[in-house]
Amino acid sequence: MSEALVATEVPVASVPGASGARQFWRRLRAQRAAMVAASVVALLVLVALAAPLLTVLEGQDPTTYHPSLIDSARGGVPIGSFGGVSGDHWLGVEPQTGRDLFARLAYGARVSLGVALAATVIQIVVGVVMGVAAALGSGWVDQLLSRITDIFVAMPLMIMSLALLAIVPDSFPRTVLVTLVIGFIAWGNIAKIVRAQTLTLKGLDYVSAARLSGWNTWHIARRELLPGLAAPVITYAAILMPVNISVEAALSFLGVGVKPPTPSWGQMLTAADVWYQAAPQYLLLPASALFVTVLALTVLGDGVRTALDPRAASRLSVGTGRRREAKAAKEETA
Repeated sequence: MSEALVATEVPVASVPGASGARQFWRRLRAQRAAMVAASVVALLVLVALAAPLLTVLEGQDPTTYHPSLIDSARGGVPIGSFGGVSGDHWLGVEPQTGRDLFARLAYGARVSLGVALAATVIQIVVGVVMGVAAALGSGWVDQLLSRITDIFVAMPLMIMSLALLAIVPDSFPRTVLVTLVIGFIAWGNIAKIVRAQTLTLKGLDYVSAARLSGWNTWHIARRELLPGLAAPVITYAAILMPVNISVEAALSFLGVGVKPPTPSWGQMLTAADVWYQAAPQYLLLPASALFVTVLALTVLGDGVRTALDPRAASRLSVGTGRRREAKAAKEETA
């Protein structure tokens, strides 16, 4: 995809001050689907942050084995209906081990959301630095940084991640390692977007005026260019979150991501592939959690993109009724 095409897929407007923030919030509120997705994401974040408290209320933890709750004569299937659901185990227990499923799902949310958020921050920081430096640098600097960016864009993320995670000793904290690998490999696209947008902003009158006033490059970048990059960067960050969650889950599913006993949704799916008939809830619960999380973040990302760039129509027709859009437009002009 060319840089010009990439640049047109993100909003070019910035979000200046409190006025811009209010307009953004009004546009976002006009989209029911985005607000529902935001509520789901907020609930998931709350569950992740409150996982220790929730498991204490349940009276369980994610690592304790309960062999008495497993029917060894049937190969380790949980005893009781719906996988051993009870007042002590709200979502049942894990086959063979008897570990509490609710506790593992709650702590797994911390891993999935934490890795995705941290990796996204790394990608954004590296991408913005590389993109701005390439756009503002001399010809050879631009060429060098652009070629480095092209190399990282062309790298197959999953293959490179599998290779790097396979050779690093298990003594290195796996959650941190997965975060660093994802973050420092998949920053190329945001760098290309930022470079293209910065080249556009460089030609605007207010940037030229700042340059004629004697401001140095760093001052111009910090005061004039970075605010103009806020909208595309925020939009792309919202898009990256569900992608990074999927990558973390895939790496854990393949056995090179987060290692036991640390719970992870992808890791739970790996262990559940032989239990989908005897204990289907063990497969359905982490799969549903992943599906809902990725879907909610994707819908929210689309809503953020549309709210930052009102000229672009939302790709989702759900929740963008004409009355609510007209009301939001009227509030903006009021």
